[in-house]
Amino acid sequence: MGLDSLFSPPSPEGDAALEALRSVFGYESFRGHQGEIIRHVIAGNDALVLMPTGGGKSLCYQIPALVRRGVAVVVSPLIALMRDQVTALRQLGVRAAFLNSSLDAGEAREVERAMTRGELDLVYVAPERLVTPRFLDLLDRTDLALFALDEAHCVSQWGHDFRPEYLQLSILHERHPTVPRIALTATADAQTRAEIAEKLGLTEARVFLSSFDRPNITYRVVAKNSERQQLLAYLRDNHPEDAGIVYCMSRAKVEDVAAWLSAQGREALPYHAGLPPEVREANQDLFLKSEGMVMVATVAFGMGIDKPNVRFVAHLDPPKSLEAYYQETGRAGRDGLPASAWMAYGMSDVVGLRQLLEQSEAGDAHRRVERGKLEALLGFCETAHCRRQVLLNYFGETLAEPCGNCDTCLEPVETWDGTVAAQKALSAVYRTGQRYGAGHLIDVLRGNATDKVVQQQHDRLKTFGVGNDLSKAEWQSVFRQLVAAGFLTVDVEGYGGFRLTDTGVTVVKGGRPVRLRKDPVAEKRRGVRDSLRRSAAGRGRGEGVSRGEGRGTLSPADDALWHALRACRLELARDQGVPPYVIFHDSTLLEMVAERPLDRHAFARLPGVGARKLDLYADSFLEVIHRHA
Repeated sequence: MGLDSLFSPPSPEGDAALEALRSVFGYESFRGHQGEIIRHVIAGNDALVLMPTGGGKSLCYQIPALVRRGVAVVVSPLIALMRDQVTALRQLGVRAAFLNSSLDAGEAREVERAMTRGELDLVYVAPERLVTPRFLDLLDRTDLALFALDEAHCVSQWGHDFRPEYLQLSILHERHPTVPRIALTATADAQTRAEIAEKLGLTEARVFLSSFDRPNITYRVVAKNSERQQLLAYLRDNHPEDAGIVYCMSRAKVEDVAAWLSAQGREALPYHAGLPPEVREANQDLFLKSEGMVMVATVAFGMGIDKPNVRFVAHLDPPKSLEAYYQETGRAGRDGLPASAWMAYGMSDVVGLRQLLEQSEAGDAHRRVERGKLEALLGFCETAHCRRQVLLNYFGETLAEPCGNCDTCLEPVETWDGTVAAQKALSAVYRTGQRYGAGHLIDVLRGNATDKVVQQQHDRLKTFGVGNDLSKAEWQSVFRQLVAAGFLTVDVEGYGGFRLTDTGVTVVKGGRPVRLRKDPVAEKRRGVRDSLRRSAAGRGRGEGVSRGEGRGTLSPADDALWHALRACRLELARDQGVPPYVIFHDSTLLEMVAERPLDRHAFARLPGVGARKLDLYADSFLEVIHRHA
C-alpha cells in the first residue's frame, strides 16, 4: 500500500521500520534483536529466528511486510492462529487476510484477487494449501515481499506438531530465489534448530538466537497430594480472576477436571482432540474472548493461542520433556507481565513416563534421545537448585546467579544425606523379588503387617520395619527420587514393579552416596495476581517487568480504575466480536492506570497505542479515566 498511506512520513534518519513500529503498533523502540532482524529481512536477506514465546517474533516479519514492496506470505499451521493474527492486524489498520478451509470458494477468490492486485500486505496460509499447484501458480502472479515460516519447529520429524508439508517448503526458494525468507520458532533445542535449517534450505541464513529466559514467569513444582485440591488452592490464592491453561495427559482427565473446576465456581472448559471440531472451536473462541476463563486441555491445545494475558499454565501431569515444558509454560505471560508456571508431580508420573518410554516401538537411537530428555525433565522436577538455571542450562544458556523467582529460590529446599534410606529402599526392592511398587514396599519398610505383606511372608524379611523412622510421605519422596535418578527402573513387562539398575546396585553395596531433597511441607501463598497489579505502580513507560514481586501496590482507587478499564475493553470487544486483547493488552491498561492520560495527546504516548487505535478507542477509555480522576 506504500508507507505514506499507512503511517506518518519517515523520521529524518529514514528508518521506516522504526516509524512503522511507532505509528502502527504504538511502541517507541524495538526489543532485543528485533530491530536487527527486521532490518536484515527488509534488506532482502534470509533469517532463522529463535526467540521465546512472548518475545515479539511476529513483528520480525510484520514490519518488513509493511516496509517492503509486495505481499508477505506467512505460513502458519493453525486456522485459529491465522484468524487471531489477522484480526489483530486489521485492528491496527493493516491490510491482512488468510486463506484456509474456513473460507468459502467466493471468499477465497476475493483474497486471491487482492493478492495479485497488490491490495494486501500480509496473507496467512497453511502449508497444505501453499504447496498445491494452484497456490504456487498464484504466487507466480503475485508481487512478493517475503515468505515467513512461522512455528518452524514443525519440520522436526519427532516434534509433536509435525506437519509433513513443512518439509516441502524449500520449493519457495527454488521458485522465488530473490524473495527473502524468515523462519521463526520458540523451540530452543539445538537438534531441532539444525533440522529446521537443513529441511527448509536455510543453512546459509543468518541465525538470530535470543535468550530463552522468561524472567516474568515464576516456576513452581509441588509434590502431588490431592492434586485437584492443590490446583484449586493455587488458583484461589494466586489467580482468582485470571485466564489460564491447565494441562492434563488424558482426554478423560481433561473433561473430569474441567467439570470439577466448574462445580467449584471457576469458569472452565475442556479441549482435546477427541471433541467434535465445532466444540473445540467454540471452546477456544470462548477462552480467547473471555477475561478469566480456565482452559483444561491436552497438548492438542496451545500452539495457535495468541492470547497475551494468560496469567498461568498449570500441569496436573508432567510433559514428556523439558522442550515441551518450556513451550507449554511459555504460553503464560506473553505480554511480559508477571505470570506463573505450576506443576504437580508425583510417583505415578515418574513411573508412567518411564513406562511410556520403555514401551515405545521407536528405534534404539530415538529411545536414547528420548531417555536423555526424560532424565533432564525429572532432574528439573527434583532439583534443589534454581529451576531457571537448570532450565536454561539444558538449552545451553547460563544464568550466572539464581533467579529469585522460582520456588527453590523463594523457599530454599533442604537436602539430606539419603544414602542409608536409599540402601534400605533398594534392599527392600531386591528382597521382595523386584516385583512390587512403592505402596507395598513402604508397608514392608514401615513394618505394616498388611494382609498382602503377611501373605507374601514379607514380614519375615530383614527389611521389615527398618524404615519406621520415616513417614509414608517421606518414603514416597525417597522412592520417587530413586526412580527419577535412575537407581530404580520400572518393569514394563511384568506388574509395573521396581527393579534395581546397575547404579542402584552400586548404592546398595555402599559404593555411591545419595543426596535427597526434602519436599516442602506446604506451599506458601504468594499472589501472582498481586504481582501483576504491583507491576503497574511506579512502572515507567518502556521499562520491563522485573523478576519477583514487582514494585509498589495499587491503591483502592487505582484498582477500581483497573477493573473499569477492563470492563470497557470487554464491552468494546464484545461489540466487535473480537478477543479483548486485540483492543489493548493488559500492559497498556496498566499504563493507563499509572499515567492517567486526560487527553488524546497524552493517550497517544501510551505503549501499544498506534494511530488507528487512537482514533478507534481513545475517547472510550479517556471517558473511563475522567470518571475516576
